[in-house]
Amino acid sequence: MPPRIRIALLLLIIPLATSWVARIEATERPNILFIFTDDQAGWALGASGHPHAKTPNLDALLKEGAYLRNAFTVTPVCSPSRASLISSRYGSELGIPDWIHPAREPNLGLPVGTVTWVKLLHDAGYHTGLVGKWHLGTTDEMHPTKFGYDYFMGFREGGAPTKDPTLEKDGKNQKIKGLTTDILADHAITFLKDSVSKQPFCLSVHFRAPHTRWLPVADEDWAPFADLDPTIPNPDYPNLNIPRVKQMTREYLASVAGVDRNVGRILKELKELGLEKNTIVIFSSDHGYNMGHNGIWHKGNGHWVLTKNPPATENIPAGQRPNLYDNSLRIPTIIRWPGTIKPGTTIDQTVSNLDWYPTLLEMAGVKLPSDVKIHGESIVPLLKGEDVKWDNDFYAEYSTKHQSHTHMRMYRTPEWKLIRDFLNPGRDELYHLTEDPAEAHNLIDSKSPEVKEVIAKLSAKIDEQMEAINDPVLKN
Repeated sequence: MPPRIRIALLLLIIPLATSWVARIEATERPNILFIFTDDQAGWALGASGHPHAKTPNLDALLKEGAYLRNAFTVTPVCSPSRASLISSRYGSELGIPDWIHPAREPNLGLPVGTVTWVKLLHDAGYHTGLVGKWHLGTTDEMHPTKFGYDYFMGFREGGAPTKDPTLEKDGKNQKIKGLTTDILADHAITFLKDSVSKQPFCLSVHFRAPHTRWLPVADEDWAPFADLDPTIPNPDYPNLNIPRVKQMTREYLASVAGVDRNVGRILKELKELGLEKNTIVIFSSDHGYNMGHNGIWHKGNGHWVLTKNPPATENIPAGQRPNLYDNSLRIPTIIRWPGTIKPGTTIDQTVSNLDWYPTLLEMAGVKLPSDVKIHGESIVPLLKGEDVKWDNDFYAEYSTKHQSHTHMRMYRTPEWKLIRDFLNPGRDELYHLTEDPAEAHNLIDSKSPEVKEVIAKLSAKIDEQMEAINDPVLKN
Protein backbone atom coordinates (compact mmCIF):
# COMPACT_ATOMS: atom_id res chain seq x y z
CA MET A 1 0.00 0.00 0.00
CA PRO A 2 1.47 3.37 -0.96
CA PRO A 3 2.58 5.51 2.02
CA ARG A 4 0.20 8.30 1.05
CA ILE A 5 -2.83 5.96 1.27
CA ARG A 6 -1.64 4.51 4.60
CA ILE A 7 -1.40 8.01 6.07
CA ALA A 8 -4.87 8.87 4.78
CA LEU A 9 -6.30 5.72 6.33
CA LEU A 10 -4.62 6.46 9.65
CA LEU A 11 -6.02 9.97 9.65
CA LEU A 12 -9.45 8.46 9.12
CA ILE A 13 -9.11 5.67 11.68
CA ILE A 14 -7.60 7.64 14.59
CA PRO A 15 -10.60 9.93 15.16
CA LEU A 16 -12.97 6.97 14.87
CA ALA A 17 -10.92 4.99 17.38
CA THR A 18 -10.77 7.95 19.75
CA SER A 19 -14.54 8.37 19.53
CA TRP A 20 -15.03 4.64 20.09
CA VAL A 21 -12.80 4.69 23.20
CA ALA A 22 -14.68 7.73 24.54
CA ARG A 23 -17.98 5.88 24.10
CA ILE A 24 -16.59 2.83 25.90
CA GLU A 25 -15.44 5.04 28.79
CA ALA A 26 -18.83 6.75 28.90
CA THR A 27 -20.75 3.49 29.09
CA GLU A 28 -18.54 2.34 31.98
CA ARG A 29 -19.50 5.38 34.00
CA PRO A 30 -22.32 5.01 36.55
CA ASN A 31 -25.77 6.35 35.89
CA ILE A 32 -26.95 9.00 38.34
CA LEU A 33 -30.48 9.40 39.68
CA PHE A 34 -30.76 12.59 41.75
CA ILE A 35 -34.08 12.82 43.62
CA PHE A 36 -34.71 16.23 45.16
CA THR A 37 -37.68 17.28 47.27
CA ASP A 38 -38.97 20.74 48.17
CA ASP A 39 -39.20 21.82 51.83
CA GLN A 40 -38.46 18.41 53.35
CA ALA A 41 -36.98 18.68 56.81
CA GLY A 42 -34.16 16.52 58.07
CA TRP A 43 -36.53 15.26 60.76
CA ALA A 44 -39.18 14.21 58.20
CA LEU A 45 -37.93 10.65 57.79
CA GLY A 46 -38.92 7.55 59.66
CA ALA A 47 -35.24 6.66 59.93
CA SER A 48 -34.47 9.98 61.63
CA GLY A 49 -36.60 8.91 64.56
CA HIS A 50 -39.76 10.90 63.90
CA PRO A 51 -42.64 9.08 65.60
CA HIS A 52 -45.13 9.55 62.75
CA ALA A 53 -43.21 9.91 59.47
CA LYS A 54 -44.16 7.18 56.98
CA THR A 55 -41.16 6.78 54.65
CA PRO A 56 -40.55 3.03 54.19
CA ASN A 57 -38.93 3.41 50.76
CA LEU A 58 -36.52 6.12 51.88
CA ASP A 59 -35.76 4.20 55.06
CA ALA A 60 -34.93 1.13 52.96
CA LEU A 61 -32.73 3.21 50.65
CA LEU A 62 -30.89 4.55 53.69
CA LYS A 63 -30.14 1.01 54.88
CA GLU A 64 -28.74 0.17 51.43
CA GLY A 65 -26.38 3.15 51.30
CA ALA A 66 -25.12 6.08 53.33
CA TYR A 67 -27.09 8.44 55.57
CA LEU A 68 -25.54 11.90 55.90
CA ARG A 69 -26.86 13.13 59.24
CA ASN A 70 -25.23 16.56 59.07
CA ALA A 71 -26.04 17.71 55.56
CA PHE A 72 -27.02 21.37 55.21
CA THR A 73 -27.99 23.96 52.62
CA VAL A 74 -26.13 27.27 52.53
CA THR A 75 -29.38 29.24 52.07
CA PRO A 76 -32.68 27.92 53.47
CA VAL A 77 -35.03 28.93 50.66
CA CYS A 78 -35.72 27.57 47.18
CA SER A 79 -33.91 29.57 44.46
CA PRO A 80 -30.55 30.35 46.08
CA SER A 81 -30.34 26.82 47.44
CA ARG A 82 -30.90 25.37 43.97
CA ALA A 83 -28.40 27.82 42.50
CA SER A 84 -25.78 26.66 45.00
CA LEU A 85 -26.59 23.01 44.26
CA ILE A 86 -26.00 23.36 40.54
CA SER A 87 -23.08 25.84 40.61
CA SER A 88 -21.29 25.28 43.96
CA ARG A 89 -21.44 29.02 44.57
CA TYR A 90 -23.37 31.18 47.02
CA GLY A 91 -26.59 32.89 46.00
CA SER A 92 -25.09 36.28 46.86
CA GLU A 93 -22.39 35.68 44.24
CA LEU A 94 -25.00 34.88 41.59
CA GLY A 95 -27.39 37.73 42.35
CA ILE A 96 -29.98 35.31 43.81
CA PRO A 97 -30.13 36.10 47.55
CA ASP A 98 -33.79 35.03 48.01
CA TRP A 99 -36.45 33.04 46.19
CA ILE A 100 -37.17 34.36 42.71
CA HIS A 101 -40.56 36.05 42.44
CA PRO A 102 -41.60 35.42 38.81
CA ALA A 103 -44.01 38.39 38.68
CA ARG A 104 -41.73 40.94 40.35
CA GLU A 105 -38.45 39.56 39.00
CA PRO A 106 -39.24 38.21 35.52
CA ASN A 107 -35.66 38.56 34.28
CA LEU A 108 -33.87 37.18 37.33
CA GLY A 109 -32.32 33.73 37.25
CA LEU A 110 -29.14 31.72 37.04
CA PRO A 111 -26.63 33.91 35.18
CA VAL A 112 -26.32 32.97 31.52
CA GLY A 113 -23.06 31.12 30.94
CA THR A 114 -22.86 29.57 34.41
CA VAL A 115 -20.98 26.30 34.04
CA THR A 116 -23.01 23.71 35.91
CA TRP A 117 -22.07 20.17 36.83
CA VAL A 118 -24.96 19.09 34.59
CA LYS A 119 -23.26 20.75 31.62
CA LEU A 120 -19.96 19.04 32.40
CA LEU A 121 -21.63 15.63 32.67
CA HIS A 122 -23.48 16.31 29.42
CA ASP A 123 -20.25 17.23 27.65
CA ALA A 124 -18.66 14.04 28.99
CA GLY A 125 -21.30 11.91 27.29
CA TYR A 126 -24.14 11.75 29.81
CA HIS A 127 -27.75 11.84 28.68
CA THR A 128 -29.20 14.43 31.07
CA GLY A 129 -32.75 15.19 32.13
CA LEU A 130 -34.70 17.27 34.62
CA VAL A 131 -38.23 16.39 35.65
CA GLY A 132 -39.97 18.85 37.95
CA LYS A 133 -39.11 22.18 39.53
CA TRP A 134 -36.47 24.57 38.14
CA HIS A 135 -37.04 27.99 39.85
CA LEU A 136 -33.83 29.48 38.45
CA GLY A 137 -35.37 31.74 35.83
CA THR A 138 -38.38 31.72 33.54
CA THR A 139 -36.96 33.29 30.37
CA ASP A 140 -35.86 31.12 27.46
CA GLU A 141 -32.25 32.23 28.02
CA MET A 142 -32.46 30.65 31.48
CA HIS A 143 -34.22 27.46 30.40
CA PRO A 144 -32.81 24.26 31.96
CA THR A 145 -31.65 23.08 28.54
CA LYS A 146 -29.32 26.12 28.40
CA PHE A 147 -27.43 24.74 31.40
CA GLY A 148 -26.77 21.17 30.30
CA TYR A 149 -30.07 19.30 30.40
CA ASP A 150 -31.01 17.40 27.24
CA TYR A 151 -34.56 16.94 28.44
CA PHE A 152 -36.91 19.00 30.59
CA MET A 153 -40.44 18.29 31.75
CA GLY A 154 -41.85 20.34 34.60
CA PHE A 155 -42.23 23.97 35.58
CA ARG A 156 -39.80 26.86 35.45
CA GLU A 157 -41.52 28.89 38.20
CA GLY A 158 -41.30 28.08 41.88
CA GLY A 159 -44.81 26.77 42.28
CA ALA A 160 -47.27 24.28 40.86
CA PRO A 161 -50.62 23.18 42.25
CA THR A 162 -50.80 19.89 44.08
CA LYS A 163 -53.34 18.58 41.58
CA ASP A 164 -53.98 19.05 37.83
CA PRO A 165 -50.89 21.19 37.19
CA THR A 166 -49.89 23.01 34.02
CA LEU A 167 -46.44 21.68 33.15
CA GLU A 168 -44.02 22.19 30.30
CA LYS A 169 -43.85 19.06 28.19
CA ASP A 170 -42.27 18.75 24.76
CA GLY A 171 -41.62 22.50 24.87
CA LYS A 172 -45.27 23.44 25.45
CA ASN A 173 -47.28 24.19 28.58
CA GLN A 174 -49.98 21.58 29.06
CA LYS A 175 -52.54 20.98 31.77
CA ILE A 176 -52.16 17.42 33.01
CA LYS A 177 -54.77 15.67 35.13
CA GLY A 178 -53.73 13.98 38.35
CA LEU A 179 -51.66 14.54 41.48
CA THR A 180 -48.50 16.50 40.67
CA THR A 181 -46.22 14.19 42.66
CA ASP A 182 -47.53 11.16 40.77
CA ILE A 183 -47.30 12.92 37.40
CA LEU A 184 -43.65 13.86 37.93
CA ALA A 185 -42.84 10.29 38.97
CA ASP A 186 -44.61 9.00 35.84
CA HIS A 187 -42.38 11.11 33.61
CA ALA A 188 -39.26 10.19 35.56
CA ILE A 189 -40.09 6.55 34.91
CA THR A 190 -40.59 7.28 31.21
CA PHE A 191 -37.16 8.92 31.10
CA LEU A 192 -35.60 5.82 32.70
CA LYS A 193 -37.26 3.54 30.15
CA ASP A 194 -35.99 5.69 27.30
CA SER A 195 -32.50 5.80 28.83
CA VAL A 196 -31.86 2.06 28.75
CA SER A 197 -30.23 2.57 25.35
CA LYS A 198 -28.73 5.98 26.24
CA GLN A 199 -26.42 5.16 29.11
CA PRO A 200 -24.83 6.73 30.98
CA PHE A 201 -27.63 9.02 32.09
CA CYS A 202 -28.11 11.59 34.80
CA LEU A 203 -31.72 12.23 35.77
CA SER A 204 -32.74 14.92 38.26
CA VAL A 205 -36.23 14.49 39.69
CA HIS A 206 -37.29 17.67 41.49
CA PHE A 207 -40.56 17.08 43.32
CA ARG A 208 -42.67 20.05 44.39
CA ALA A 209 -43.82 18.21 47.52
CA PRO A 210 -43.84 18.53 50.47
CA HIS A 211 -44.07 22.27 49.76
CA THR A 212 -47.41 23.88 50.63
CA ARG A 213 -50.18 23.40 49.75
CA TRP A 214 -49.89 19.87 51.05
CA LEU A 215 -53.35 18.61 50.14
CA PRO A 216 -54.82 16.89 48.26
CA VAL A 217 -52.82 13.70 48.40
CA ALA A 218 -53.68 10.15 47.42
CA ASP A 219 -56.08 8.39 49.79
CA GLU A 220 -53.42 5.88 50.77
CA ASP A 221 -51.05 8.70 51.73
CA TRP A 222 -53.67 10.48 53.84
CA ALA A 223 -55.06 7.40 55.61
CA PRO A 224 -52.33 7.08 58.31
CA PHE A 225 -52.75 10.72 59.32
CA ALA A 226 -56.47 11.42 59.00
CA ASP A 227 -57.22 10.66 62.66
CA LEU A 228 -53.72 11.11 64.06
CA ASP A 229 -53.10 13.17 67.17
CA PRO A 230 -49.45 13.92 66.40
CA THR A 231 -46.69 14.52 68.87
CA ILE A 232 -45.26 18.00 68.28
CA PRO A 233 -41.75 19.18 69.17
CA ASN A 234 -42.40 21.82 71.84
CA PRO A 235 -46.05 22.09 72.92
CA ASP A 236 -45.05 24.29 75.89
CA TYR A 237 -43.74 27.10 73.70
CA PRO A 238 -45.49 30.32 74.85
CA ASN A 239 -48.67 31.07 72.89
CA LEU A 240 -48.08 28.19 70.45
CA ASN A 241 -51.17 27.52 68.32
CA ILE A 242 -51.22 23.82 69.06
CA PRO A 243 -54.33 22.85 67.04
CA ARG A 244 -52.89 24.54 63.95
CA VAL A 245 -49.47 22.91 64.39
CA LYS A 246 -51.09 19.49 64.71
CA GLN A 247 -53.24 19.98 61.61
CA MET A 248 -50.27 21.19 59.56
CA THR A 249 -48.19 18.27 60.84
CA ARG A 250 -50.79 15.78 59.59
CA GLU A 251 -50.97 17.40 56.15
CA TYR A 252 -47.20 17.83 55.84
CA LEU A 253 -46.42 14.22 56.75
CA ALA A 254 -49.08 13.01 54.30
CA SER A 255 -47.32 14.98 51.56
CA VAL A 256 -44.00 13.43 52.60
CA ALA A 257 -45.64 10.00 52.41
CA GLY A 258 -46.72 10.77 48.84
CA VAL A 259 -43.14 11.57 47.91
CA ASP A 260 -41.91 8.36 49.52
CA ARG A 261 -44.47 6.25 47.67
CA ASN A 262 -43.37 7.72 44.35
CA VAL A 263 -39.69 7.30 45.20
CA GLY A 264 -40.55 3.64 45.68
CA ARG A 265 -42.18 3.54 42.23
CA ILE A 266 -39.11 5.06 40.59
CA LEU A 267 -36.67 2.75 42.37
CA LYS A 268 -38.80 -0.28 41.49
CA GLU A 269 -38.68 0.69 37.82
CA LEU A 270 -34.93 1.22 38.02
CA LYS A 271 -34.56 -2.34 39.28
CA GLU A 272 -36.95 -3.87 36.75
CA LEU A 273 -35.04 -2.20 33.92
CA GLY A 274 -31.82 -3.82 35.13
CA LEU A 275 -30.26 -0.42 35.89
CA GLU A 276 -30.03 -0.68 39.68
CA LYS A 277 -26.48 -2.03 40.01
CA ASN A 278 -24.92 0.65 37.81
CA THR A 279 -26.90 3.62 39.09
CA ILE A 280 -25.97 5.95 41.93
CA VAL A 281 -29.15 7.06 43.69
CA ILE A 282 -29.09 10.32 45.63
CA PHE A 283 -31.95 11.66 47.72
CA SER A 284 -31.90 15.14 49.20
CA SER A 285 -33.91 18.35 49.57
CA ASP A 286 -33.43 22.05 48.92
CA HIS A 287 -33.67 23.03 52.60
CA GLY A 288 -35.23 22.04 55.87
CA TYR A 289 -38.47 23.00 57.60
CA ASN A 290 -39.94 24.02 60.94
CA MET A 291 -43.25 22.74 62.24
CA GLY A 292 -43.80 24.49 65.55
CA HIS A 293 -40.09 24.35 66.36
CA ASN A 294 -39.09 27.57 68.15
CA GLY A 295 -42.66 28.79 67.69
CA ILE A 296 -42.53 28.97 63.89
CA TRP A 297 -43.42 27.06 60.76
CA HIS A 298 -41.93 27.27 57.27
CA LYS A 299 -38.21 27.59 56.41
CA GLY A 300 -35.63 30.42 56.52
CA ASN A 301 -38.35 32.96 55.81
CA GLY A 302 -40.31 31.54 58.73
CA HIS A 303 -43.76 32.47 60.04
CA TRP A 304 -44.79 32.57 63.69
CA VAL A 305 -47.45 29.99 64.51
CA LEU A 306 -48.67 31.60 67.71
CA THR A 307 -51.95 32.89 69.09
CA LYS A 308 -50.19 36.20 69.81
CA ASN A 309 -47.25 37.33 67.65
CA PRO A 310 -44.31 39.52 68.69
CA PRO A 311 -44.59 43.14 67.48
CA ALA A 312 -43.43 44.14 64.02
CA THR A 313 -40.21 46.05 63.44
CA GLU A 314 -39.14 48.38 60.65
CA ASN A 315 -37.92 45.53 58.41
CA ILE A 316 -39.81 42.54 59.78
CA PRO A 317 -43.63 42.47 59.64
CA ALA A 318 -45.69 40.94 62.40
CA GLY A 319 -45.98 37.22 61.85
CA GLN A 320 -42.55 36.85 60.25
CA ARG A 321 -39.51 35.16 61.81
CA PRO A 322 -36.57 35.10 59.35
CA ASN A 323 -34.01 32.63 60.69
CA LEU A 324 -31.03 30.37 60.16
CA TYR A 325 -32.10 27.65 62.58
CA ASP A 326 -30.70 24.17 62.02
CA ASN A 327 -34.22 22.93 61.24
CA SER A 328 -34.29 25.35 58.30
CA LEU A 329 -30.79 24.44 57.12
CA ARG A 330 -30.55 20.69 57.70
CA ILE A 331 -31.55 18.50 54.75
CA PRO A 332 -32.30 14.76 54.64
CA THR A 333 -29.59 13.16 52.51
CA ILE A 334 -29.13 9.55 51.41
CA ILE A 335 -26.76 8.07 48.82
CA ARG A 336 -26.79 4.53 47.46
CA TRP A 337 -23.76 3.62 45.34
CA PRO A 338 -23.68 -0.13 44.71
CA GLY A 339 -20.26 -1.67 45.12
CA THR A 340 -18.75 1.49 46.61
CA ILE A 341 -20.75 2.53 49.67
CA LYS A 342 -21.07 -0.04 52.42
CA PRO A 343 -24.77 -0.58 53.19
CA GLY A 344 -25.86 0.97 56.47
CA THR A 345 -23.14 3.62 56.47
CA THR A 346 -23.73 6.71 58.62
CA ILE A 347 -21.67 9.83 57.96
CA ASP A 348 -21.50 12.43 60.72
CA GLN A 349 -19.20 14.95 59.05
CA THR A 350 -20.73 18.29 58.09
CA VAL A 351 -21.40 18.66 54.36
CA SER A 352 -23.37 21.18 52.31
CA ASN A 353 -25.14 21.46 48.98
CA LEU A 354 -22.01 23.19 47.63
CA ASP A 355 -20.32 19.80 47.79
CA TRP A 356 -22.56 18.12 45.19
CA TYR A 357 -20.70 19.68 42.24
CA PRO A 358 -17.26 18.13 42.85
CA THR A 359 -18.80 14.96 44.29
CA LEU A 360 -20.85 14.22 41.19
CA LEU A 361 -17.93 14.96 38.91
CA GLU A 362 -15.70 12.55 40.83
CA MET A 363 -18.42 9.89 40.85
CA ALA A 364 -18.67 10.20 37.07
CA GLY A 365 -14.93 10.40 36.46
CA VAL A 366 -15.21 13.89 34.98
CA LYS A 367 -12.51 16.48 35.61
CA LEU A 368 -13.29 19.99 36.82
CA PRO A 369 -12.05 22.53 34.26
CA SER A 370 -9.27 24.70 35.64
CA ASP A 371 -11.17 27.92 34.86
CA VAL A 372 -14.34 26.96 36.78
CA LYS A 373 -14.54 28.35 40.32
CA ILE A 374 -16.43 26.34 42.94
CA HIS A 375 -16.53 26.29 46.73
CA GLY A 376 -17.52 22.71 47.48
CA GLU A 377 -15.39 19.69 48.31
CA SER A 378 -15.97 16.15 47.07
CA ILE A 379 -17.44 13.87 49.71
CA VAL A 380 -16.46 10.71 47.82
CA PRO A 381 -13.68 9.89 50.32
CA LEU A 382 -16.27 10.00 53.12
CA LEU A 383 -18.60 7.76 51.15
CA LYS A 384 -15.81 5.25 50.65
CA GLY A 385 -15.04 5.22 54.37
CA GLU A 386 -11.58 6.70 53.96
CA ASP A 387 -9.93 8.32 56.97
CA VAL A 388 -9.57 11.88 55.71
CA LYS A 389 -9.18 15.20 57.45
CA TRP A 390 -12.48 17.06 57.21
CA ASP A 391 -13.50 20.59 58.11
CA ASN A 392 -16.81 20.44 59.98
CA ASP A 393 -17.30 24.20 60.15
CA PHE A 394 -20.10 25.59 58.02
CA TYR A 395 -21.02 29.03 56.64
CA ALA A 396 -24.51 30.06 55.53
CA GLU A 397 -26.23 33.22 54.33
CA TYR A 398 -29.72 34.54 53.69
CA SER A 399 -30.78 38.04 52.69
CA THR A 400 -34.58 38.06 52.80
CA LYS A 401 -36.27 40.66 50.58
CA HIS A 402 -39.90 39.65 50.03
CA GLN A 403 -41.79 39.18 53.30
CA SER A 404 -39.02 40.77 55.38
CA HIS A 405 -35.69 42.53 54.89
CA THR A 406 -32.57 41.07 56.48
CA HIS A 407 -28.93 40.30 55.77
CA MET A 408 -28.30 37.19 57.89
CA ARG A 409 -24.87 35.56 57.88
CA MET A 410 -23.96 32.53 59.96
CA TYR A 411 -20.91 30.56 61.02
CA ARG A 412 -21.45 27.16 62.61
CA THR A 413 -19.09 24.72 64.26
CA PRO A 414 -20.19 21.41 65.76
CA GLU A 415 -20.32 23.20 69.13
CA TRP A 416 -21.38 26.80 68.46
CA LYS A 417 -23.44 28.83 66.01
CA LEU A 418 -23.32 32.61 65.53
CA ILE A 419 -25.87 34.45 63.38
CA ARG A 420 -25.44 38.13 62.54
CA ASP A 421 -28.06 40.29 60.84
CA PHE A 422 -26.18 43.11 59.16
CA LEU A 423 -29.38 45.01 58.39
CA ASN A 424 -31.11 44.76 61.75
CA PRO A 425 -29.02 45.53 64.85
CA GLY A 426 -30.22 43.59 67.85
CA ARG A 427 -31.12 40.42 65.93
CA ASP A 428 -27.80 38.62 66.38
CA GLU A 429 -27.98 35.13 67.88
CA LEU A 430 -25.56 32.70 69.50
CA TYR A 431 -26.37 29.10 70.34
CA HIS A 432 -24.31 26.50 72.20
CA LEU A 433 -25.33 23.57 70.02
CA THR A 434 -23.82 20.78 72.07
CA GLU A 435 -25.85 21.88 75.12
CA ASP A 436 -28.80 23.42 73.29
CA PRO A 437 -29.40 21.59 69.98
CA ALA A 438 -32.95 22.99 69.81
CA GLU A 439 -31.50 26.52 69.72
CA ALA A 440 -33.88 27.65 72.45
CA HIS A 441 -31.48 29.89 74.37
CA ASN A 442 -29.86 32.86 72.65
CA LEU A 443 -26.59 33.64 74.46
CA ILE A 444 -25.66 36.72 72.45
CA ASP A 445 -25.95 39.03 75.49
CA SER A 446 -24.06 36.75 77.85
CA LYS A 447 -21.49 38.43 80.10
CA SER A 448 -19.35 35.29 80.19
CA PRO A 449 -15.77 35.93 79.01
CA GLU A 450 -15.79 32.51 77.33
CA VAL A 451 -18.95 33.33 75.38
CA LYS A 452 -17.61 36.75 74.39
CA GLU A 453 -14.48 35.07 73.08
CA VAL A 454 -16.59 32.64 71.03
CA ILE A 455 -18.59 35.55 69.57
CA ALA A 456 -15.43 37.40 68.59
CA LYS A 457 -13.90 34.31 67.00
CA LEU A 458 -16.99 33.33 65.00
CA SER A 459 -17.66 36.93 64.02
CA ALA A 460 -14.19 37.10 62.51
CA LYS A 461 -14.93 33.88 60.62
CA ILE A 462 -18.09 35.44 59.17
CA ASP A 463 -16.14 38.51 58.06
CA GLU A 464 -13.53 36.29 56.46
CA GLN A 465 -16.13 34.30 54.53
CA MET A 466 -17.94 37.43 53.35
CA GLU A 467 -14.70 38.93 52.07
CA ALA A 468 -13.72 35.68 50.34
CA ILE A 469 -16.88 35.66 48.22
CA ASN A 470 -17.03 39.46 47.83
CA ASP A 471 -20.41 39.57 49.56
CA PRO A 472 -22.46 42.54 48.26
CA VAL A 473 -23.51 43.31 51.84
CA LEU A 474 -19.97 44.56 52.50
CA LYS A 475 -20.62 47.39 50.02
CA ASN A 476 -23.73 48.62 51.83
